[in-house]
Amino acid sequence: MKEDKQQKRHLVQDAAARLREVILQAEPDSNIGSLNEVAEQLGVGIVTVQQAARVLEHEGLLTVKRGPGGGYYGTRPDDAAMERAFATYMRINDISYRDAFELSVVLDCEIIRTVAGSYDARHKPLLDALLAQLEAITSAEDVIRFEQDFRETLLRICSRPLLELLARVAMQMYTAKDNPNQFVEQFGIDEWRLGRRRILQAVLQHDPELAYFEAQRFRNLTLNWMGENPR
Repeated sequence: MKEDKQQKRHLVQDAAARLREVILQAEPDSNIGSLNEVAEQLGVGIVTVQQAARVLEHEGLLTVKRGPGGGYYGTRPDDAAMERAFATYMRINDISYRDAFELSVVLDCEIIRTVAGSYDARHKPLLDALLAQLEAITSAEDVIRFEQDFRETLLRICSRPLLELLARVAMQMYTAKDNPNQFVEQFGIDEWRLGRRRILQAVLQHDPELAYFEAQRFRNLTLNWMGENPR
């Protein structure tokens, strides 16, 4: 009996995996087929397809439309849904905001090097705006706001969706659960500002290796702070 349940579960998981691939290879909102057509395509029964479809509906990859023109339609989850799913995964697996923040700081180094390598004149106003914002910072709230704008701008330039997802979730968890004043008190705004200024200047010089060096230096400063302030 137990083996039968396991076999059925594996059958559904396999059907869901294959149907997921069909959906991802098709254009968003494409008609994947009717229940019977999908069952025939996958070589499984309609009950298995229905169970697999529920999994993909939960993932935001499938909608079921009834009536004329109905059937299974492939969809894509929006960014907010992906962020919620990732944040939930972190909660379930007891991955703390600290872990996410540390990883995002490490990944920042690659993002910054990529931006410096792909930077061109079109991006100069964006980076100049960050430098101007940096010089006007006077409070912990200003620091957190800048960090959000800093990442948003860099990710806009280099277009790294996975890194963008991780960076946004990490920043959300940090701002929701940590005290930004502790961050600034440990660094000091002047020390923090100098690190960010050096990075932006290296990017504006279109120097990937210098930008990476400055990003690593800032990373070490950040990780030292995290080590001295265990949660």
